[in-house]
Amino acid sequence: MADEAPGARPSIAGVFGQTGPVETFLGLPRAATGDLASSGAKAAVLGVPCATPYAATGLYAAKAPAAVRASAAVEAAATGHFDFDRMAPAVPRGPDGRPLVVDCGDLPYDAQDHAANRARITRAVGEILAAGAVPIVLGGDDSTPIPVLHGYAEDAAANGPLTILQIDAHIDWRDEVNGERLGLSSPMRRASEMEWVEGMVQVGARAVGSARPSDYEDACAWGVDFITAAQLHRDGIAAVLEKIPDGARVFIDFDLDGLDPSVAPGVIGPAPGGLFMHQALALLNGVAAKAGIVGFCLVEFAPDLDRDGQSAQCAYRLCGLAAALAAEGARN
Repeated sequence: MADEAPGARPSIAGVFGQTGPVETFLGLPRAATGDLASSGAKAAVLGVPCATPYAATGLYAAKAPAAVRASAAVEAAATGHFDFDRMAPAVPRGPDGRPLVVDCGDLPYDAQDHAANRARITRAVGEILAAGAVPIVLGGDDSTPIPVLHGYAEDAAANGPLTILQIDAHIDWRDEVNGERLGLSSPMRRASEMEWVEGMVQVGARAVGSARPSDYEDACAWGVDFITAAQLHRDGIAAVLEKIPDGARVFIDFDLDGLDPSVAPGVIGPAPGGLFMHQALALLNGVAAKAGIVGFCLVEFAPDLDRDGQSAQCAYRLCGLAAALAAEGARN
């Protein structure tokens, strides 16, 4: 190994034989959202820097897609290696040897024109679904799931409604905040109003967030199954999986603050007592075994608040596993 400056972190890319820059998620093929059919892809990674951030929070997650890709880059030469998080090759491939996961790049965003952001997100998600692939969204502020889920309207009409699995320290059921109804506190409230959403399981709630008692009561009245972080630690992931209907079409909204801040500190709403990575990974595997993952959206990763790339690595592992599981399920 070459000499390095004192305190520098050694590059481990060479361990997997990677040379040169890696510009896509895991070095996977690029594909435009409108040209996926010819790629044979069953899952498509899409970077979404922001949707409708509050002025008070700013663009805290705009750098997240790039940070997740950078964390994944070290394993770009290892996509055919064995992944012990899913007990199979890291990236599934088709009969022709092509990866079943591709990278559609990042959507542009406008810090002022949030309506344009949302329209781009909804259109891109719809194009991915129309090509028969599963969207794997690298968000993005916490409002991102709203336009992502709007992209499922036609797909759900053809293939059936969605069950949402949300992993989050907060329940996101505010109707509005300072007049904004599409912001980071409202995704699950807005999802409940979509006719193609038939069920919702929310996991990891703890501590104090923006929800008022009436918001929690409204969620319960709608039919949300809540598994708090305390319940999960007590009863295990089986308590969650029993709430997921067999064969359901599951959309996973994974807020990175659902993880304990000792695991993923790079979030704007840290709360102690969250999930650990082994629980989160087991939960994804459990959902894939029982139902079908038809979408995955990671939100609230704030790279500027990260420590030593710790949150980025967690975000990459979650997105990578979700992409592999979704592609494998869609192929079968």
